[in-house]
Amino acid sequence: MKRIGIIGAGYTGLSAAYTLAKAGFDVTILEKGQYPGGLAGGFTMEGSNLEIAYHHIFKTDKDIIALAKETGADTNLKWHNSSVALYYDNKLYPFMSALDLLRFSPLSFLNRIRAGLAVLYLQKIRRYKQFIKIPAYNWMLKNAGKSVTRVIWEPLLKGKFDQFYNKVSMAWLWARIHIRANSREKGDSGEKLGYFDGGFDVFTQKLVEKITKYGGKIVLNNSIKEISVLPDKTIQLEASLGNYIFDCVIATTPGFIFAELVKNNKNITPTYIDKLKSIDYLGAILYVFSSSQEISKYYWHNINDLNSPFLVFINHTKLIDKKNYNNKYVYYVGAYLPHSHRYFEINQNEIIKEWEDYIKKIFPQFDPSKINQRNIFKLKYAQHIVDLDYLSKIPDYKTPIAGLYLANFSQIFPEDRGTNYAVREGLKIAEEVIKTVDGK
Repeated sequence: MKRIGIIGAGYTGLSAAYTLAKAGFDVTILEKGQYPGGLAGGFTMEGSNLEIAYHHIFKTDKDIIALAKETGADTNLKWHNSSVALYYDNKLYPFMSALDLLRFSPLSFLNRIRAGLAVLYLQKIRRYKQFIKIPAYNWMLKNAGKSVTRVIWEPLLKGKFDQFYNKVSMAWLWARIHIRANSREKGDSGEKLGYFDGGFDVFTQKLVEKITKYGGKIVLNNSIKEISVLPDKTIQLEASLGNYIFDCVIATTPGFIFAELVKNNKNITPTYIDKLKSIDYLGAILYVFSSSQEISKYYWHNINDLNSPFLVFINHTKLIDKKNYNNKYVYYVGAYLPHSHRYFEINQNEIIKEWEDYIKKIFPQFDPSKINQRNIFKLKYAQHIVDLDYLSKIPDYKTPIAGLYLANFSQIFPEDRGTNYAVREGLKIAEEVIKTVDGK
């Protein structure tokens, strides 16, 4: 029975471990954190499990939906009506339908039509390769026009990618639009989003339960320091809790972290290290709080103000009933930022003060004194930059070291990171390992 080591207990690592353990392999996951689930792992707020980073499931997320069914977590997966608003020029606008766009007064009527036609065109295009070498910002300027780009797309791109906003491939934006366009099933009156009763921790624990049932092991609070090859070609992981030896290893870390782990091996060339480090990342700040006050009637709020300190405001309890959170309302506020941003250095109370001041600008009725619980999370490697040369930067699953594989969200293209794609990559890399071991 081959011994398989997996670095990381996010959904890629857990999905791979589940598939391999079920196939009869001796699987061990080594996770540096205190809990499995990665960014969908969590904490407790108002007596319920909640994710560090906001999560929901689209109807198009077939991989995670199928795995939820296979593990039994689907009994907790419920579908809820979504609602979206856009904040621009000191006002909130509903932004859920073609009719909402036609009523969107910050744009002239002709520009509203032009904005809709640009998105409709992208929804109908089925192949993304024509967009790979075109910046999304430039495509929108040309096809949607200056006003539409300034009001709608520039704030989104700058909020998501900061200084890289005009270098992001149109293939990335095409994929985002396609997911939303296809997430409505026939008969749906509007977009429906999926969420597990009890939080994504329900799905995580089902995976852990199945992995354990098939003999797999998960070791938490265990950081990997180095990956090396032993004389008998087995792979050693030097970890904070000791050394582990495996026949095969799957690493699910970002490329530049993986580069530091393998750089001392003779098969690892400077060219390979450079490729692993060629993908840029932004960090993220998440502010999650509960309150006795309902601040907005919408679920998702795009903040299209370039002076805003954050990109998105989410009323989680507009999607999920507040009875799950001691009858309190739960909100997420999020921003993507370069690692040099002062938010990664200053005290979290300063961030909270700045963000609450801006929330009051959007929602004048907002009363910070009604907040019950507050949490700030700082995530250093939250978003990879999908630039025009991104295809040439994607590392292979197979590394120069036999039996060592790399699977992380940088290999997801053109789609963006997300739980569905993390699951898909985990299943894919597990099948790759099984094929290699079986000699197929």
